Amino acid sequence: MAHWQHRLAERGIDRQLWLLVPALVFVIALFLYPFFYGLTLSFQPTDGGPFSDYARFFSDSYERGTIWITLRIALPAALLNVLAAVPIAYRMRGRFRGKRLVTTLLVVPITLGTVLTAQGLLNFLGPTGWFNRILLATNLVDEPVRLTHNYWGVFFSLVITGFPFAFLLVLSYLSGIDPTLERAAATLGADWRRRFTRITLPLLMPGLATTFCLTFVLAFSVFPSAVLVGNPAGETRVISLAAYQAAYEQYDYPYASAIAMIMGFVELVVIALVLAARSRFYTGSTGGKG
Repeated sequence: MAHWQHRLAERGIDRQLWLLVPALVFVIALFLYPFFYGLTLSFQPTDGGPFSDYARFFSDSYERGTIWITLRIALPAALLNVLAAVPIAYRMRGRFRGKRLVTTLLVVPITLGTVLTAQGLLNFLGPTGWFNRILLATNLVDEPVRLTHNYWGVFFSLVITGFPFAFLLVLSYLSGIDPTLERAAATLGADWRRRFTRITLPLLMPGLATTFCLTFVLAFSVFPSAVLVGNPAGETRVISLAAYQAAYEQYDYPYASAIAMIMGFVELVVIALVLAARSRFYTGSTGGKG
Protein backbone atom coordinates (compact mmCIF):
# COMPACT_ATOMS: atom_id res chain seq x y z
CA MET A 1 0.00 0.00 0.00
CA ALA A 2 2.78 2.39 0.92
CA HIS A 3 4.55 1.47 -2.33
CA TRP A 4 1.51 2.49 -4.42
CA GLN A 5 1.10 5.70 -2.43
CA HIS A 6 4.73 6.54 -3.11
CA ARG A 7 4.38 5.86 -6.83
CA LEU A 8 1.22 7.99 -7.05
CA ALA A 9 3.00 10.80 -5.19
CA GLU A 10 5.88 10.64 -7.67
CA ARG A 11 3.40 11.16 -10.48
CA GLY A 12 1.84 14.13 -8.71
CA ILE A 13 -1.37 12.31 -7.76
CA ASP A 14 -2.63 13.10 -4.28
CA ARG A 15 -4.28 10.13 -2.60
CA GLN A 16 -7.05 12.45 -1.44
CA LEU A 17 -8.21 12.54 -5.05
CA TRP A 18 -9.60 9.07 -4.45
CA LEU A 19 -12.34 10.80 -2.48
CA LEU A 20 -13.69 11.93 -5.84
CA VAL A 21 -14.27 8.35 -6.98
CA PRO A 22 -17.76 7.95 -5.38
CA ALA A 23 -18.90 11.23 -6.97
CA LEU A 24 -17.46 10.16 -10.32
CA VAL A 25 -19.25 6.82 -10.15
CA PHE A 26 -22.46 8.62 -9.26
CA VAL A 27 -22.19 10.98 -12.26
CA ILE A 28 -21.37 8.14 -14.65
CA ALA A 29 -24.17 5.89 -13.41
CA LEU A 30 -26.93 8.48 -13.17
CA PHE A 31 -26.02 10.97 -15.90
CA LEU A 32 -23.40 9.93 -18.46
CA TYR A 33 -24.60 6.37 -19.01
CA PRO A 34 -28.31 7.28 -19.41
CA PHE A 35 -27.40 10.19 -21.68
CA PHE A 36 -25.19 8.22 -24.05
CA TYR A 37 -27.60 5.28 -23.97
CA GLY A 38 -30.46 7.58 -24.97
CA LEU A 39 -28.32 9.28 -27.60
CA THR A 40 -27.37 5.93 -29.14
CA LEU A 41 -30.96 4.70 -28.99
CA SER A 42 -32.20 7.81 -30.80
CA PHE A 43 -30.16 6.77 -33.86
CA GLN A 44 -31.72 3.29 -33.91
CA PRO A 45 -35.28 3.92 -35.15
CA THR A 46 -37.67 1.11 -35.83
CA ASP A 47 -37.97 2.23 -39.46
CA GLY A 48 -35.66 4.22 -41.72
CA GLY A 49 -32.15 5.53 -41.34
CA PRO A 50 -30.40 6.76 -38.20
CA PHE A 51 -31.88 10.28 -38.47
CA SER A 52 -35.39 9.25 -39.42
CA ASP A 53 -36.86 9.86 -35.97
CA TYR A 54 -35.42 13.37 -35.89
CA ALA A 55 -36.85 14.02 -39.36
CA ARG A 56 -40.16 12.57 -38.22
CA PHE A 57 -40.32 14.98 -35.30
CA PHE A 58 -39.51 18.13 -37.27
CA SER A 59 -41.75 17.18 -40.20
CA ASP A 60 -44.79 16.88 -37.91
CA SER A 61 -46.11 20.34 -37.02
CA TYR A 62 -48.01 18.93 -34.01
CA GLU A 63 -44.82 17.46 -32.57
CA ARG A 64 -42.57 20.33 -33.66
CA GLY A 65 -44.91 22.83 -32.05
CA THR A 66 -44.17 21.41 -28.59
CA ILE A 67 -40.82 23.23 -28.67
CA TRP A 68 -42.47 26.63 -29.01
CA ILE A 69 -45.18 25.75 -26.48
CA THR A 70 -42.57 24.78 -23.89
CA LEU A 71 -40.45 27.87 -24.57
CA ARG A 72 -43.54 30.09 -24.35
CA ILE A 73 -44.17 28.75 -20.85
CA ALA A 74 -40.64 28.28 -19.51
CA LEU A 75 -38.96 31.52 -20.62
CA PRO A 76 -41.50 33.95 -19.08
CA ALA A 77 -41.74 31.86 -15.90
CA ALA A 78 -37.96 31.79 -15.44
CA LEU A 79 -37.65 35.50 -16.21
CA LEU A 80 -40.42 36.44 -13.77
CA ASN A 81 -38.88 34.31 -11.03
CA VAL A 82 -35.51 36.03 -11.42
CA LEU A 83 -36.99 39.54 -11.63
CA ALA A 84 -39.18 38.93 -8.58
CA ALA A 85 -36.30 37.42 -6.60
CA VAL A 86 -33.93 40.39 -7.06
CA PRO A 87 -35.77 43.11 -5.05
CA ILE A 88 -36.87 40.67 -2.35
CA ALA A 89 -33.38 39.20 -1.94
CA TYR A 90 -31.89 42.70 -2.01
CA ARG A 91 -34.07 43.66 0.95
CA MET A 92 -33.56 40.34 2.74
CA ARG A 93 -29.77 40.54 2.79
CA GLY A 94 -29.88 43.05 5.61
CA ARG A 95 -30.64 42.35 9.24
CA PHE A 96 -34.13 42.93 10.58
CA ARG A 97 -36.52 41.37 13.02
CA GLY A 98 -38.36 38.34 11.69
CA LYS A 99 -35.92 37.70 8.84
CA ARG A 100 -35.79 33.94 9.46
CA LEU A 101 -39.57 33.70 9.49
CA VAL A 102 -39.93 35.62 6.22
CA THR A 103 -37.20 33.53 4.57
CA THR A 104 -38.90 30.34 5.69
CA LEU A 105 -42.23 31.46 4.25
CA LEU A 106 -40.59 32.33 0.94
CA VAL A 107 -38.99 28.91 0.52
CA VAL A 108 -41.93 26.83 1.79
CA PRO A 109 -43.14 26.04 -1.79
CA ILE A 110 -40.03 23.87 -2.20
CA THR A 111 -41.54 21.41 0.28
CA LEU A 112 -44.95 21.29 -1.41
CA GLY A 113 -44.05 19.58 -4.68
CA THR A 114 -45.76 20.02 -8.03
CA VAL A 115 -48.74 17.78 -7.28
CA LEU A 116 -49.71 19.57 -4.07
CA THR A 117 -49.10 22.93 -5.74
CA ALA A 118 -51.39 21.95 -8.60
CA GLN A 119 -54.08 20.84 -6.14
CA GLY A 120 -53.83 24.16 -4.33
CA LEU A 121 -54.15 26.08 -7.60
CA LEU A 122 -57.26 24.11 -8.52
CA ASN A 123 -58.81 24.85 -5.12
CA PHE A 124 -57.95 28.54 -5.26
CA LEU A 125 -58.02 29.53 -8.95
CA GLY A 126 -60.30 26.83 -10.38
CA PRO A 127 -63.80 27.55 -11.72
CA THR A 128 -65.28 26.80 -8.28
CA GLY A 129 -62.25 28.04 -6.32
CA TRP A 130 -62.10 30.83 -3.77
CA PHE A 131 -60.83 33.41 -6.24
CA ASN A 132 -63.72 32.98 -8.66
CA ARG A 133 -66.22 32.79 -5.80
CA ILE A 134 -65.09 36.20 -4.59
CA LEU A 135 -65.26 37.68 -8.08
CA LEU A 136 -68.76 36.30 -8.65
CA ALA A 137 -69.98 37.33 -5.21
CA THR A 138 -68.82 40.92 -5.74
CA ASN A 139 -70.30 40.98 -9.28
CA LEU A 140 -66.93 41.78 -10.83
CA VAL A 141 -67.43 39.05 -13.43
CA ASP A 142 -70.48 37.29 -14.87
CA GLU A 143 -68.79 33.89 -15.21
CA PRO A 144 -65.73 32.21 -13.69
CA VAL A 145 -62.37 33.34 -15.01
CA ARG A 146 -60.41 30.49 -16.56
CA LEU A 147 -57.06 30.38 -14.76
CA THR A 148 -56.54 26.61 -14.70
CA HIS A 149 -56.46 23.84 -17.31
CA ASN A 150 -54.79 26.28 -19.68
CA TYR A 151 -51.55 28.22 -20.13
CA TRP A 152 -51.99 30.27 -16.97
CA GLY A 153 -52.42 27.28 -14.70
CA VAL A 154 -49.05 25.88 -15.78
CA PHE A 155 -47.42 29.31 -15.65
CA PHE A 156 -48.58 29.99 -12.08
CA SER A 157 -47.43 26.53 -11.01
CA LEU A 158 -43.94 27.11 -12.42
CA VAL A 159 -43.69 30.51 -10.76
CA ILE A 160 -44.70 29.12 -7.37
CA THR A 161 -42.34 26.15 -7.50
CA GLY A 162 -39.44 27.98 -9.18
CA PHE A 163 -39.35 31.20 -7.17
CA PRO A 164 -37.76 29.70 -4.00
CA PHE A 165 -34.79 28.39 -6.02
CA ALA A 166 -34.33 31.74 -7.74
CA PHE A 167 -34.64 33.60 -4.44
CA LEU A 168 -32.08 31.47 -2.61
CA LEU A 169 -29.60 31.69 -5.49
CA VAL A 170 -29.92 35.47 -5.86
CA LEU A 171 -29.65 35.90 -2.10
CA SER A 172 -26.42 33.89 -2.05
CA TYR A 173 -24.94 35.99 -4.88
CA LEU A 174 -25.94 39.22 -3.16
CA SER A 175 -24.36 38.03 0.08
CA GLY A 176 -21.06 37.66 -1.78
CA ILE A 177 -20.94 41.32 -2.83
CA ASP A 178 -18.77 43.43 -0.57
CA PRO A 179 -21.15 45.85 1.23
CA THR A 180 -18.35 48.40 1.65
CA LEU A 181 -18.63 49.18 -2.05
CA GLU A 182 -22.12 50.58 -1.57
CA ARG A 183 -21.09 52.41 1.59
CA ALA A 184 -18.25 54.08 -0.29
CA ALA A 185 -20.64 55.16 -3.03
CA ALA A 186 -23.06 56.50 -0.42
CA THR A 187 -20.36 58.68 1.11
CA LEU A 188 -19.81 60.15 -2.37
CA GLY A 189 -23.45 61.16 -2.57
CA ALA A 190 -24.94 58.30 -4.60
CA ASP A 191 -28.55 57.48 -3.74
CA TRP A 192 -29.80 53.89 -3.47
CA ARG A 193 -30.89 53.79 -7.11
CA ARG A 194 -27.45 54.75 -8.38
CA ARG A 195 -25.78 52.38 -5.96
CA PHE A 196 -27.96 49.53 -7.18
CA THR A 197 -27.70 50.22 -10.91
CA ARG A 198 -24.02 51.20 -10.99
CA ILE A 199 -22.55 48.81 -8.39
CA THR A 200 -24.82 46.01 -7.21
CA LEU A 201 -26.55 45.12 -10.48
CA PRO A 202 -23.37 44.85 -12.63
CA LEU A 203 -21.74 42.69 -9.97
CA LEU A 204 -24.89 40.62 -9.66
CA MET A 205 -25.45 40.14 -13.40
CA PRO A 206 -23.31 36.98 -13.80
CA GLY A 207 -25.22 35.42 -10.92
CA LEU A 208 -28.55 36.45 -12.43
CA ALA A 209 -27.59 34.78 -15.71
CA THR A 210 -26.73 31.56 -13.89
CA THR A 211 -29.94 31.75 -11.85
CA PHE A 212 -31.98 32.26 -15.01
CA CYS A 213 -30.35 29.24 -16.66
CA LEU A 214 -31.10 26.99 -13.69
CA THR A 215 -34.69 28.16 -13.30
CA PHE A 216 -35.22 27.87 -17.05
CA VAL A 217 -34.03 24.26 -17.10
CA LEU A 218 -36.36 23.55 -14.18
CA ALA A 219 -39.29 25.15 -16.01
CA PHE A 220 -38.49 23.66 -19.42
CA SER A 221 -38.74 20.13 -18.01
CA VAL A 222 -42.30 20.78 -16.80
CA PHE A 223 -44.49 17.68 -16.90
CA PRO A 224 -46.92 17.15 -13.98
CA SER A 225 -48.19 20.74 -14.03
CA ALA A 226 -48.85 20.58 -17.77
CA VAL A 227 -51.19 17.64 -17.12
CA LEU A 228 -52.77 18.58 -13.77
CA VAL A 229 -53.46 22.29 -14.26
CA GLY A 230 -52.91 22.62 -18.01
CA ASN A 231 -54.41 21.39 -21.24
CA PRO A 232 -52.13 18.48 -22.24
CA ALA A 233 -53.95 17.89 -25.51
CA GLY A 234 -53.71 21.50 -26.60
CA GLU A 235 -51.97 24.68 -25.49
CA THR A 236 -49.82 23.03 -22.80
CA ARG A 237 -48.68 19.93 -24.69
CA VAL A 238 -45.04 20.43 -23.78
CA ILE A 239 -42.13 18.53 -25.28
CA SER A 240 -41.64 16.35 -22.20
CA LEU A 241 -45.22 15.16 -22.59
CA ALA A 242 -44.52 14.32 -26.25
CA ALA A 243 -41.54 12.21 -25.16
CA TYR A 244 -43.65 10.46 -22.52
CA GLN A 245 -46.40 9.64 -25.00
CA ALA A 246 -43.89 8.28 -27.50
CA ALA A 247 -42.32 6.02 -24.87
CA TYR A 248 -45.26 4.82 -22.78
CA GLU A 249 -48.25 5.15 -25.09
CA GLN A 250 -46.72 4.35 -28.48
CA TYR A 251 -43.88 2.23 -26.99
CA ASP A 252 -41.49 3.78 -29.51
CA TYR A 253 -38.42 4.19 -27.32
CA PRO A 254 -36.02 5.33 -30.08
CA TYR A 255 -38.45 8.10 -31.05
CA ALA A 256 -38.87 9.08 -27.39
CA SER A 257 -35.09 9.22 -27.03
CA ALA A 258 -34.86 11.44 -30.11
CA ILE A 259 -37.40 13.84 -28.59
CA ALA A 260 -35.44 13.86 -25.33
CA MET A 261 -32.24 14.69 -27.22
CA ILE A 262 -34.01 17.54 -29.03
CA MET A 263 -35.28 18.77 -25.69
CA GLY A 264 -31.76 18.81 -24.26
CA PHE A 265 -30.40 20.54 -27.35
CA VAL A 266 -32.95 23.35 -27.10
CA GLU A 267 -32.04 23.86 -23.45
CA LEU A 268 -28.34 24.03 -24.34
CA VAL A 269 -29.02 26.61 -27.06
CA VAL A 270 -30.92 28.87 -24.65
CA ILE A 271 -28.25 28.51 -21.97
CA ALA A 272 -25.48 29.25 -24.48
CA LEU A 273 -27.29 32.42 -25.63
CA VAL A 274 -27.76 33.60 -22.04
CA LEU A 275 -24.14 32.94 -21.10
CA ALA A 276 -22.96 34.68 -24.28
CA ALA A 277 -25.08 37.71 -23.42
CA ARG A 278 -23.63 37.65 -19.90
CA SER A 279 -20.19 38.47 -21.30
CA ARG A 280 -21.49 41.94 -22.18
CA PHE A 281 -21.79 42.73 -18.47
CA TYR A 282 -19.22 42.88 -15.70
CA THR A 283 -17.88 39.42 -14.92
CA GLY A 284 -15.11 40.18 -12.45
CA SER A 285 -14.86 39.13 -8.84
CA THR A 286 -17.69 40.28 -6.62
CA GLY A 287 -15.40 40.47 -3.66
CA GLY A 288 -16.03 39.16 -0.20
CA LYS A 289 -17.53 40.54 2.94
CA GLY A 290 -14.27 40.44 4.77
